[in-house]
Formats: sequence, C-alpha cells, structure tokens
Amino acid sequence: MDLLRKACVEINEFRRGQTMTEYALIMAAVAVVVFIGYQTMGTTINTLLGTVNTQL
Repeated sequence: MDLLRKACVEINEFRRGQTMTEYALIMAAVAVVVFIGYQTMGTTINTLLGTVNTQL
C-alpha cells in the first residue's frame, strides 16, 4: 500500500512540474513576440520622428 501511495505522489509531482514547464514555454513565447513587436514599432516610430524632424 505504501508503494502505491508513493507512486501516486510521484505522478502528482510530475504533473505539477509539467504544468510549470508549459507556463515557462508560454511566457518565453510571449516575451519573443513582445521583443519583436518592440523592435518593429521602435523602427517605425524612429522613422516617423525622423520624417517630422525633416519637415520642421
């Protein structure tokens, strides 16, 4: 009986670790998307400000 209880505890710990890994992967994907968006928007805003500066 003790062996069965230990197996159940190990399965629950594995699931918890798996969920944490999935959250980490999702957060990494979001960070990559935000970084790429920031670089794209930064270039666009910089070009826009350069155009306004030239016209002034």
